[in-house]
Amino acid sequence: MNPLRKLAGQTAIYGTSTIVARLLYYFLVPIHTRIFTPQEYGVVGEMYAYVALLLVLLTYGMETAFFRYYDNKASDKERVYGTTLISLLVSSVVFIILMILLARPIASLIRYPDHSEYIIWFAFMIVFDAISTIPFAKLRALNRPKMFAFFKIFSIGVCFILNILFLYVLPYFYRNHILPEVVSLIYKPSIGVGYIFIANLISSGSTLFLLFIILPHHKLPFDKVIWKRMMLYALPLLIFGLAGNINETFDRILLKYLSPASIALTQVGIYSACYKISILMTIVIQGFKYAAEPFFFSYAKETDAKNVYADVMKYFVIICSLIFLGVMLYMDLVKYFVGEKFYEGLKIVPILLLANMFLGIFYNLSIWYKLTDKTRFGAYLSIFGAIVTLTLNLLLIPVIGYMGSAWATFACYCSMMVLSYFIGQKHYHVKYNLKKIGFYFGFALLLYFISIIIKNDVLAYRLAINTSLFLFYVFVIIYFERPSLLRIKK
Repeated sequence: MNPLRKLAGQTAIYGTSTIVARLLYYFLVPIHTRIFTPQEYGVVGEMYAYVALLLVLLTYGMETAFFRYYDNKASDKERVYGTTLISLLVSSVVFIILMILLARPIASLIRYPDHSEYIIWFAFMIVFDAISTIPFAKLRALNRPKMFAFFKIFSIGVCFILNILFLYVLPYFYRNHILPEVVSLIYKPSIGVGYIFIANLISSGSTLFLLFIILPHHKLPFDKVIWKRMMLYALPLLIFGLAGNINETFDRILLKYLSPASIALTQVGIYSACYKISILMTIVIQGFKYAAEPFFFSYAKETDAKNVYADVMKYFVIICSLIFLGVMLYMDLVKYFVGEKFYEGLKIVPILLLANMFLGIFYNLSIWYKLTDKTRFGAYLSIFGAIVTLTLNLLLIPVIGYMGSAWATFACYCSMMVLSYFIGQKHYHVKYNLKKIGFYFGFALLLYFISIIIKNDVLAYRLAINTSLFLFYVFVIIYFERPSLLRIKK
């Protein structure tokens, strides 16, 4: 099978599962932003920023290390899997103990002294998710995308149903005194946004439980030699991951502490909600990552590998450009994704869409340091990005609030992308078609600016004009890429 077609097929399965799972999760955003105020939703945005950072710390690069060593020899596969899983189990137990002992002081430190239970809930949630990454990685390594998709959809499905139960069904029963004895046992109005966290905790725990049932774990060999090699490979990726998550999530934390106290959580809430409008871009990037990482490693020995990688980049940019245009040209409809109280933050959406597109291109470019075992460069690049993120957030948030965070994210990913390209070409040269990539990206931006210039006050006319612009972009892609697309199909 044509390698691009194979990658596209697996990306479609991973992407579809990610789309379904993420859509279920993101369908909660309209619910949350209509039930809770921006200030209350700010608690959610901040707490999940901590989760993202700690999840990277708890997995410490072992997921990528697993892929690096899993394909070496068939006899080593189970030892690699067992070594990776046991390593994460031990570190997770230590983390849980520390969080239980330090729950109260940590809650006070992040200004939630009356909610030390948040710390314990999130500690278990993070541990469940961290351990789950390795069974999920094994499913990807075994080329079992359908089972991977099932578990991902199951996890988010449970979370979605529990959110509806805790935020709609039980409050309705509580207000109307339906089954009061039963409802009073499981529902307390004072918990509020905490029910979002509880739903996520139950979802993560049940997914891990099922993964351990489906995948055999009765004999898990631990190999110290393999573990040491994996740790040497993984530790730079830990730094890379931590710095990367500072780039992705630390702006929510900084918004809380750099904004005036009276509006701090409101700023976090609006920024977090509008950030999620870039859902399609992040879904495609996530689905691509799931499929591309094992594909890049397994295809590296082929003679045409670099040509294939160049084609992957081109089509990735085309798809992301389509998503950017689709969201921005139909913003009159997309905005209903969040509650009306959050509309003032819609101006950050184009900035964040482009920023996430640059991040996706950076992930494409990352093959050069992963395939050459120079993962330290990934750490260097992410540390550079983290410095850009922190510096610009510190400078801009006090002046322009969450707009400063959006521009900091844009500058961070753009600079990381550019640096990775120029450094990577020296270590692992891939002849990317920069002219075509630049053309498709620039043309998408041009059509977006045209839609702004000719904007009509009548919604129907505005949508008609924007639809014409979008279809014209699709036509241009098909016109120039038809020969290549036919080759992939064959």
